[in-house]
Amino acid sequence: MATTPDLSVLTGVRSGKKSYYRAYVRSDERTQRAVHAMDSISRALVRTNQGPRGLLEEVVRAAAEHLQADWTMLAVADGHLPGARPRFLALAGYDGGPGDCGPFADDDSALPDAVRAEVAAVRAGLDGAGPDDARWVRVPMTLEGRRIGSLVARHGLPQDPEPGDLSVLRILANQAAVSLHTSEQYHAGLAIHRRAQRLYDEAQAQARDLAQRTAELRHAEDRLLLADQRELVDAERHRIARELHDSVTQFVLSAGMVVEVARGEAEQAGAHEISAQLERAKGLTAEAVDQLRRAIYALHQPHSDRVSTLPGLLHEVAAHHRPQLDVRVRVEGTDERDDLGVDATHELARAVGEALFNVAHHAGATRSVVRVRYRPTGLLVSVADDGDGDPTTLSRLLREQRGHDVDGRHRGLANMEARLAGLGGTLAFRRARLGGVRVEMRVPLPLRDAGRPGLISGLVTDGRTPSVPSRGGT
Repeated sequence: MATTPDLSVLTGVRSGKKSYYRAYVRSDERTQRAVHAMDSISRALVRTNQGPRGLLEEVVRAAAEHLQADWTMLAVADGHLPGARPRFLALAGYDGGPGDCGPFADDDSALPDAVRAEVAAVRAGLDGAGPDDARWVRVPMTLEGRRIGSLVARHGLPQDPEPGDLSVLRILANQAAVSLHTSEQYHAGLAIHRRAQRLYDEAQAQARDLAQRTAELRHAEDRLLLADQRELVDAERHRIARELHDSVTQFVLSAGMVVEVARGEAEQAGAHEISAQLERAKGLTAEAVDQLRRAIYALHQPHSDRVSTLPGLLHEVAAHHRPQLDVRVRVEGTDERDDLGVDATHELARAVGEALFNVAHHAGATRSVVRVRYRPTGLLVSVADDGDGDPTTLSRLLREQRGHDVDGRHRGLANMEARLAGLGGTLAFRRARLGGVRVEMRVPLPLRDAGRPGLISGLVTDGRTPSVPSRGGT
């Protein structure tokens, strides 16, 4: 005998009334719709690449499918979340199956009057447009305890939605509220980022402008410093020229006159040997007067304001010895680190001037080459000539000048060595390719006392600042 299937075993409901089974089926359908709605929300939550709009569309679609609604909309009330986008979405055309919905609309101008009235009511903060159609279901969207809008649908269910359906709609509405709040925060952050980027660009432009103006100010400061230096040195040159003209030259002229008188008396007395010596003394005094006049003339000549480097000063020094001596100045490399200060430049220029003086007056030379070589670890300045000097003899004279207290006319080599020693450098003599002597002056870079103010920087700063910029020299 066949056994009749037990309905309670198949459905899990023990009942003798057939109406209970139908209620169970309806409850199961609602549960399935709720599960489907939650599944739609879960899929929307992970679609981060679409932004807040993707989640809002999924919320509206899930509500429309859950209520089988012919119109479903979500709107934000005016005055709430002003930066949230979109502020309104509407969906029409549910045909009874999942996904059977029409396109979304975010403009209420093309909506039917009844739907547009519901949207206007939500934006105005009202519960609804009116009791004209009982199929409208309105669920508020709340955020932090305040109502910011509503999720509204005109359902197509055979019966009014039950509390479980409304619970699903509230979950959907609250998810929409959170998404809108996130959207507002996102757009606010984006606006702040754009403003920060604009301010950063403006700050960068101002920084470049300030850097350019700073460079211009430093250039102007260097030129002003050089002008001050020139003015002080020129004033000192003119003072020395006046002293030479008013005192030293007059004394030398007087000495020449005395020598001439003594020579005449010696000639009359028959002291021809003494007369010859006095004749030579007269010639020396005449030469001294001529040298003094040339020095006075050179001291009165204005310097070029463009001279601010060692090569520029060496060109000036070379010009002082022309046309008696053909002097060429050659430079290899540049002082990229600007390691030479004002005083070091001045000391090297004076040492080269002393070497050229010796070439012009003692070596019997006609040509000379001043060469400047910049190297990463040092500076080499050499003075070569085509005269008849001997490097060994000059080295011996230098040793004698170191060890004996000779007069000022015979301390030129010792003075040159002292200037270089003050910079940490050395002095040496070699045979030149021109045939004469090559005086080599080596100075290590950076200078060991580059930060110590010297005579020239002291004159320029007048004791008010500890040092001067390394650009510039006299």
